[in-house]
Amino acid sequence: MWSEGSIAEPSGDGTYTVCKYRVKHFDEPSEAYGIDGGRISKLTITVNGEMTLNYDRGWDIEPEDEASQLAYAILLKEFN
Repeated sequence: MWSEGSIAEPSGDGTYTVCKYRVKHFDEPSEAYGIDGGRISKLTITVNGEMTLNYDRGWDIEPEDEASQLAYAILLKEFN
């Protein structure tokens, strides 16, 4: 199943950083394809139109900025 949406994170100066995501997740975990053996097999996060995370049955781009790392943690909790 595909899910997509956005996560707005406060930047501390009264503004927000918006992380858009698209995630493919399954009902059952997959040791072969899931993130950490979980249910997410594909995940993309973009910030300001720039791809900051991409997992497609393996890591292509790991999250490095704080906003992407926080969004990743939220999505793992929700879908993995």
